[in-house]
Amino acid sequence: MGQKNSITRRWARRGTRPCAPQDQRYASTDIFGAVCLGVGKGAALILPFCNTAALNLHLAEIGEMVSPDKHAMLLLDQAGWHLSGDVAAPDNITLLPLPLPPKCPELNVMENVWQFMRDNWLSNRVFQDHDDIVEHCCHHWNRLVDQPWRIMPIGLRDWAHGS
Repeated sequence: MGQKNSITRRWARRGTRPCAPQDQRYASTDIFGAVCLGVGKGAALILPFCNTAALNLHLAEIGEMVSPDKHAMLLLDQAGWHLSGDVAAPDNITLLPLPLPPKCPELNVMENVWQFMRDNWLSNRVFQDHDDIVEHCCHHWNRLVDQPWRIMPIGLRDWAHGS
């Protein structure tokens, strides 16, 4: 997430053109997130970098969110830091790397979550600085996890599951 966010559609009176600010600066931050579509829970960390150390911090965060009587299975795409031999998952998490085809974000549940957040809460704005980006990301992630009924359908596509 960052200052180079996208411009999304918005409602406007017919015949008018709504203002859609766009920033030309490059500050950004990375969000590591995971959701459970079954119960609508989520865990995330907002970090300044993407690497194996950051993933390990995120796995520890997820491990703390998993109920004591449960075990989590975390689906991973083929990002380089997901495949490192230094990845350390807690005992209550099993990692399942998936050979997802490249350029198919619709197959990754978290990409659907990020798209929802960008489209609904983080687009069409200019952030003051890096701290402002982090503050908005934290606020809207917390807003999302406070609404489990919203998390549950975001990751699902009509064609991806049976009715």
